Amino acid sequence: MKILYGVQGTGNGHITRARAMAAEMKVAGFEVDFVFSGRAPEDYFDMAVFGDYRTFLGLSFVARNGKLDLLATCRKANFIKLIQDIRSLDTRGYDLVITDFEPIVAWAAKTQNVPCIGFGHQYAFKHDIPRYKKNILAQWVMSNFAPAATQLGAHWHHFGHPILPPLIHAQEMKNAPNAELVLVYLPFENSEAVLEWLEGVPGYRFRLHCKDIEPGVYGNVEVFAFSRQQFQQNLSECESVLCNAGFELNSEALQLGRRILAKPLKGQIEQHSNAIALEALGIAKTTDVLNADVILEWLETSRVVQISYPNVARAVVAWLQSDNDISVSDLCESLWRKTPNVRGIDFKYNSKSSSLNTKNVTA
Repeated sequence: MKILYGVQGTGNGHITRARAMAAEMKVAGFEVDFVFSGRAPEDYFDMAVFGDYRTFLGLSFVARNGKLDLLATCRKANFIKLIQDIRSLDTRGYDLVITDFEPIVAWAAKTQNVPCIGFGHQYAFKHDIPRYKKNILAQWVMSNFAPAATQLGAHWHHFGHPILPPLIHAQEMKNAPNAELVLVYLPFENSEAVLEWLEGVPGYRFRLHCKDIEPGVYGNVEVFAFSRQQFQQNLSECESVLCNAGFELNSEALQLGRRILAKPLKGQIEQHSNAIALEALGIAKTTDVLNADVILEWLETSRVVQISYPNVARAVVAWLQSDNDISVSDLCESLWRKTPNVRGIDFKYNSKSSSLNTKNVTA
């Protein structure tokens, strides 16, 4: 099978998910060409697994000091270039197009009538799940950004709908958390402000990944540049994770069993929706405001939660190999059956039953 796989390059979550899929597709013998968009080509790192991938400008957002800058986002968007790239990308030589919220391959496949599967967290929002409902325009954009005829959404719970568990890249490091260590990844916040907050929290050592502070040790904070290997090592050694409310890192933290404090990027409805889901399930703490007092209270009072999600990447690749003989609902049911219930959270999903109310996901 020859596949064109488009990946949204904003942040690192989509790319992390694509790494897991790339590994399983290689084992299955698929021929896959990867396309990335949403960041400058020189800003991609540790990309060897994707072979001779291509990059496009695509669309992304601009954030400053923990808040989505809508005006700067609109100024940055080059819709003429986007349309040109969609028209120039020929998808007709592929058996299938997969998009992880990447718009160029999605729209190219749609206009050229090539089968396209949307695979990723954003596609879960076509269902009635916990969400931020105050921005109708942003909801419409998310629904139409990267269209696909078949959609495989993923979330921390199915909420009574045919939604997959999170696709988590296999941990390469030994899981050996230290209660005093805290991983910090807040790429949309002001790094100097984050450093000041962390220095004000005694009794803990923080490992901060950012790109605008020189790597080194600053009191109880060690700063690291972006590196996938170093990040995975720190994640394996830190018992607590302080991050934004993106999907992939929070999923990895839950899989490993970490104490989580998530701050949604203000104005980004997916992250606000994720924060609502985390609180509804009781699996992490969230906050709209960060300072030393908030961080210390979280570390001193919050519990560690671990959820053992199955190998979703392998199951999806097997599903693709079966020519979709299994329904999406049955695929979801088989995967949630392998997810043990945790502290009153019931993960059982019956593909034949009607949708559950959000309030019924916990006992």
